[in-house]
Amino acid sequence: MMSWIVSQPYFKIERELNGLEQKIVVQCRTMYLYPDKIVTRFRTFSFDEVFDISYRHIGDKEGFLYLHTNQGVYPYIIKDNPENFIHSFNVHKNKW
Repeated sequence: MMSWIVSQPYFKIERELNGLEQKIVVQCRTMYLYPDKIVTRFRTFSFDEVFDISYRHIGDKEGFLYLHTNQGVYPYIIKDNPENFIHSFNVHKNKW
């Protein structure tokens, strides 16, 4: 199996209702860039499915990393700068 090139932490925020209480659960996950695909916890995108990756900064520390695919746009909440991930994707997609 190929090893990944670079990773990007992202967060999934879920609201859980328990009776009258609402609890917010934040799950830390990781997206991995391989030489021919991007893998998240529940999805795998081959390079021929991904047209572009973009980033929009919101708030003080967070932003959205968007995967533009042939199935639509997938947003991921991130806190770390994705510049290295996006650059690595562009370099490897052009080689692929």
